Amino acid sequence: MNKSSLRESKKEATAHALAEAAFQLALERGMDGFVVEDVVQRSGYSRRTFANYFSCKEEAVATATVPYHDVGEFYELLNRMSDSTSPIDALYQFVKMQLAEETIRRLRQLFTLSESYPNLKPYTLTAVQRLQRETQELMAELFRETHPRDYNYLLVGSVFSMIVPMFDGTFRVLLLGESADDASGTQSFDNYFETIFGYLRNGF
Repeated sequence: MNKSSLRESKKEATAHALAEAAFQLALERGMDGFVVEDVVQRSGYSRRTFANYFSCKEEAVATATVPYHDVGEFYELLNRMSDSTSPIDALYQFVKMQLAEETIRRLRQLFTLSESYPNLKPYTLTAVQRLQRETQELMAELFRETHPRDYNYLLVGSVFSMIVPMFDGTFRVLLLGESADDASGTQSFDNYFETIFGYLRNGF
């Protein structure tokens, strides 16, 4: 690993540690129950370091819900797929990778927190938008020679417009280990995910 890569890796680790500390404090105490000083004490960094990465504790809390993904892992996956793989099928694989169970659980917790603490809401949306933007850029790069950029952006946007209701509670989607309640419309994550992509493949 060269010096530049090592430096970026250390920066990423620092940001992650700060964000994780903020997120855990938010879950334990609520957003009103801690301040930035608590975050830096728990993470072992200084207040100045915190300011280098985040503008406020709300931003740090939201950032903890968006995991870092090694895009190289996705490229390896694509290399094992047929050359005729469509954007929809490639997107299916990548979003599945993004939305690991822990990521979904954390995003749900973030949305729940934002209902009680309105100052958190803009950063909640930013977290989802970051996932969407990264996906759009990747898809546009992968299929730049076969599909227009706006096609890939629209495709990704359609998927994420159906994913957000899973986080904010509009649709009741069960994760592994969760049991169904009496609410109508409850379904497993796998079924919900297949439904989304079924609509896309069938052109609605």
